[in-house]
Amino acid sequence: MKIARIETFILGTGSSKDLLFCRVETEDGLHGWGEAYVTHGKETVVAECIRTMTPHLVGRSVFNIRHTGQVMFEDFAIKRGSPELFAAWSAVEIASWDIIGKRAGLPVYNLLGGASRERVRIYANGWSRGATIDERVECGLRVKAMGFTAAKFDPFPGPWRNYVDRRDEDFAIEHVRAMRAALGPEFELLIEAHRRFAPQHAIRIGRRLAEFGVDWYEEPCLAENIELGAEVRRQVPIPIVTGEALYTKEAFFACLATRAADILNPDICVVGGISAMLDIAAMAQPQAVVIAPHNYNSTLVGLAATVHFAALIPNFRIAEYFVNFEELCRDIAVQSLAVADCWIDLPTAPGLGIDIDVAKLRAHPHSETTAHGFRQYWEEYPRKGYTPGFR
Repeated sequence: MKIARIETFILGTGSSKDLLFCRVETEDGLHGWGEAYVTHGKETVVAECIRTMTPHLVGRSVFNIRHTGQVMFEDFAIKRGSPELFAAWSAVEIASWDIIGKRAGLPVYNLLGGASRERVRIYANGWSRGATIDERVECGLRVKAMGFTAAKFDPFPGPWRNYVDRRDEDFAIEHVRAMRAALGPEFELLIEAHRRFAPQHAIRIGRRLAEFGVDWYEEPCLAENIELGAEVRRQVPIPIVTGEALYTKEAFFACLATRAADILNPDICVVGGISAMLDIAAMAQPQAVVIAPHNYNSTLVGLAATVHFAALIPNFRIAEYFVNFEELCRDIAVQSLAVADCWIDLPTAPGLGIDIDVAKLRAHPHSETTAHGFRQYWEEYPRKGYTPGFR
């Protein structure tokens, strides 16, 4: 089965970012769907990377996933990795597994060793909105009413900078306190820090967060400087998560060797797809590190690939689910996943078990103009007359 054509689609979401899908078709007419991780403003950058890869992929067998991925790194990128490169290849890799599963008449997880569980647990993200703590607590209550038993949020106001004002720190602690009081002791609070703190701040804040029984403290420090995270992990009594901003197996190897995290959260749409995720999980298992896949992607393709991966590995904990993309993804789907409360049943259809209506996908075009602007110099800290609050 040789690759005949590859097409990209950017789905306009009207939300925090748009979504980038990739449709791979073989010479005999089978097609598969993949997805590339993108951030706001870089959707077309990754789409262009897929486009420039395509002449080197057409004519290759869809079965040769491992070799083709290595060729893209060594020959196409000349062994110079980047998140855009790996995200582009992830989309093609995921689509290739979708095609192979369809040809075999099997769900992808049954091609790769079979299920280790019958359902995949998910937590909510993309739900926290509002200018005040009270408004965000109301959002949390709505998420709980949807059936979720775990949710992730960033309680810290202000820019993502190493220094944190003590007023911002106190504000964040009160935010978490209010969430715990409203959602109850059994609800899992997953605290996101977005790589913003120096270790001294991260450690002090982590010790204060421990009072509320939070279930993890995600990326308190710059992920690429792994020693920073390891320093925090040694001094904070909360499980430390990292991996969202790492995209190579070498980086995850170094993270494990340094004992910098209790939980890894690689994203299947940026690390190189299903194959790379399996490699990372295999490295983590003998280190007693569990995997909680990051999934700032659609609740359709990226989520389906994550579910198949999560079905396979013994050291899976929980996966991410962005509720703000749910309705739109449901609208464009021909076939989607069965989601109930905080669980997803394993798909039984061949391939990934999803499909997309291309006409409906095209009806939501990408727009380069957005209300989500980047900050100006006068918004940087320290600021005269500053009062903590959400931007």
